[in-house]
Amino acid sequence: MTVTQATASRPGASAYFILIVVLLDAIGFGIVMPVIPGIVMKLGHVDLPAATRIGGWLGVVYAAVQFLSGPLVGNLGDRFGRRPVLLGALGGFTIDYLLLGFAPNLLWLFVGRAFAGFFGASFGPAGAALADISAPAERARYFGMMGAAFGIGLVVGPAIGGALGEIGPRAPFYAAAALTAINFLFGAFAFRETLAPENRRPFEWSRANPVGAFRALRKLHGVIALLASAFFWNMATMIYPVSWAFFAMAAFGWGSGMVGASLAMVGVYMVLSQVFIVGRLVKRFGERRAAALAMMATTFGFLCFTGVRTPWLAFAVLALQLIGSAAMPALNGLISRAVPPNAQGELQGFSGSMAAVAAIIAPAVYNSTLAYFTGPTAPFQFVGAGFAIAVVLALAALAILMGSGAATPARAERYQMPPSTAS
Repeated sequence: MTVTQATASRPGASAYFILIVVLLDAIGFGIVMPVIPGIVMKLGHVDLPAATRIGGWLGVVYAAVQFLSGPLVGNLGDRFGRRPVLLGALGGFTIDYLLLGFAPNLLWLFVGRAFAGFFGASFGPAGAALADISAPAERARYFGMMGAAFGIGLVVGPAIGGALGEIGPRAPFYAAAALTAINFLFGAFAFRETLAPENRRPFEWSRANPVGAFRALRKLHGVIALLASAFFWNMATMIYPVSWAFFAMAAFGWGSGMVGASLAMVGVYMVLSQVFIVGRLVKRFGERRAAALAMMATTFGFLCFTGVRTPWLAFAVLALQLIGSAAMPALNGLISRAVPPNAQGELQGFSGSMAAVAAIIAPAVYNSTLAYFTGPTAPFQFVGAGFAIAVVLALAALAILMGSGAATPARAERYQMPPSTAS
């Protein structure tokens, strides 16, 4: 029995460590979110509207670097193992948070966000490590647990950051650095390598970029189609984090309190779905049909929001996320099953790159559309225009998923390199 087979049968402490890493990373990321506007205004000597635009560019820098570095970090994990990559990312994040905390001007904020984009690509190796230690049939459930950990972190982190921000705008950065340093020390002692030596492969610069990773992964029958489905799905669901606050204010007249409550409820639904629903749904229907059912539920919700203008109905529609949040874990499990052990890092890195592209495009698409159709020059007022676009993107993701050919481990094995070349 290989190391990978052994660990897959009893993931144990390694799985818990990976989930804790993701949780603490998300908390650390969320801690600094509430104070970003304030520190941008302070360092740039600008007002809130100008700080909002600068904050948007900070987000673009973060996502762009993550797009470029995802395959690089993933390929490093396939060559040297998950442990050094994850620990290196945690150490880098610790330094980055300290850099942001001491930043003397806006330029250093941009440098810090670029570093954060690079080290943030560690989310891919974390997913690859879970794939290493879990049986193929269990991967969707573990990916769901990872999503739940991330969701909890994004709920808890901003609450902590908001409280620390009362002390000073730099305090959350120091807290995030301390939390990440503890995470690093915990990992140094508790996390064992998950990638067996026989499943490693030589590092190739030609594949350590989005184009090279795409060329390598397209050798696997059906995988690129599934990744395309995931890309369109990411684009569709990005409407909630990038546009919901503006939509809710325009459609329901909500203030920040109600907007925050509704987003918190979405986070709670997402966590409940990942923990209690994903595994059961996949066990009963299989990954492909489970993902399709979840996509249908969310698409119906998008469709409702093109016309719903009653606040209590909005909360009822958001409850569809209990099922809809199962889509990505099921889809990730389906894709991961089709990729051999020596390419899990490359897969997760490329997936992270595609998610970064969605994060760059979505705000421009959704917010510009909403602004146009609620502005004075619009041919007609249509507050739900952004959700109409989300419906189209979601249907595209569903169509690609159902029309894609079967991506099976048997076919994926043709991608596997002989063990002798991985030394």
